[in-house]
Amino acid sequence: MRAAVLHAPGDVRVEEIGDPTITAPTDAVIRVSAACVCGSDLWPYRGTEPIQAPMPMGHEYVGVVEEVGSDVRTVRPGQFVVGTFVAADGTCEICRSGYPSSCVNRVFMAQVGTQSERARIPHADGTLVATPGTPEEDLIPHLLAASDVLGTGWFGAVAAEAGPGKTVAVVGDGAVGLHAVLAARQLGAERIIAVSRHEPRQKLAREFGATDVVTARGDEGVAAIKELTGGLGAHSVVEAVGTQQSMQQAIRSTRPGGHLGFVGVNHDVTLSGEELFFSQIHLHGGPAPVRRFLPELIDLIWQRKIHPGKVFDLTLPLDRAAEAYRAMDERRAIKALLRV
Repeated sequence: MRAAVLHAPGDVRVEEIGDPTITAPTDAVIRVSAACVCGSDLWPYRGTEPIQAPMPMGHEYVGVVEEVGSDVRTVRPGQFVVGTFVAADGTCEICRSGYPSSCVNRVFMAQVGTQSERARIPHADGTLVATPGTPEEDLIPHLLAASDVLGTGWFGAVAAEAGPGKTVAVVGDGAVGLHAVLAARQLGAERIIAVSRHEPRQKLAREFGATDVVTARGDEGVAAIKELTGGLGAHSVVEAVGTQQSMQQAIRSTRPGGHLGFVGVNHDVTLSGEELFFSQIHLHGGPAPVRRFLPELIDLIWQRKIHPGKVFDLTLPLDRAAEAYRAMDERRAIKALLRV
C-alpha cells in the first residue's frame, strides 16, 4: 500500500510499504478514507524531535473497517469509523476514569502511521467509534477533524472549565486553538477572546464563535487580555501551542481562581514554581482524551450543528503529502487534508 514516510527532516515521500495485518485479537484494519497533517507532525518534520527513519507518518484518520480481530465487539467490517490519535483498551482503570489517552496499554497512532491507504488499529473497541451510517462526502472532513484537533480543542475548553458566564481566552490560532474557540461557544461561554495575528485565522475564529481578537503576543498579549477583562484576566484560558512564550502568556492571562487548560504539545517549557504559587490558578491538560468526547462530537457533526472541517484550507491527494507538509510548515495552510 501507499503511505507517507519521513526519511529525514523535510523529506517526506509517498512510497509502497507492507499492508497491515491483524496481529492481536483486539486489532482492526481499516481502509483510510481521509487523513491529515497535524501541527505535531511538524516537530519531527522540522528535526525538532529525533526520528527513526524511515518513519510512517500520521495519527488522524477516518475510514471503513475491512477486518477485525476475534475479540472485537463494537465495530464490524463495512462500518465507517472515526478513530483517535491514541489507541486505548477502554477497560483499564485509567480509561474508565475518563482518560483513555493515558491508558496503561496505550499506543500512540503516530507509531503506526495513518497517512496511508490502510492502517492497523490496536485496541479497536476502545479506539474506534462507528458513525450512524455511511457519511455523505461533505461530512468526511468534519468527522476527520474529530479524530484529534477538534477533540483536543474541546478538551482544552473543558479543562479550562469554559461555560456560561465565563470569559475564555484561547492562546494559539492553529487548528486546535480554533477548535477550542468552537468548543467554548458550544459550552456556552459568554465571551471568547482569540489570540491571533493572521487574518484568515481570525476570520475563522470569529465564525467559530470568537467575540474578540487580540493580535499581540507575550506580555503585550497579556496586557491586551487584561484590558478586555477589567484588569483581572480571563476565567478560562486554553493554551494550544506548547512553547515557553505561549504557556507564560496563558498563565499570566488567567485570573486568580481561574482555570487553564493546556493542550499544546510542550517543547522545552519551563515553569516558575513561584509564579505558579502566586498565580492561584488551576492547571489541567496533556494529551486529550478524545475517545471520551467522540460520541458527542460525531453526533454534533452528523446533525450538522458544528462544522469543524472548515480548518482544512488545503486538500491534496495522498501522493502529494510532501506538498501538504511544506504548506503547513510555511504556514500557508492552517491544516492540510489528504484524500486517500
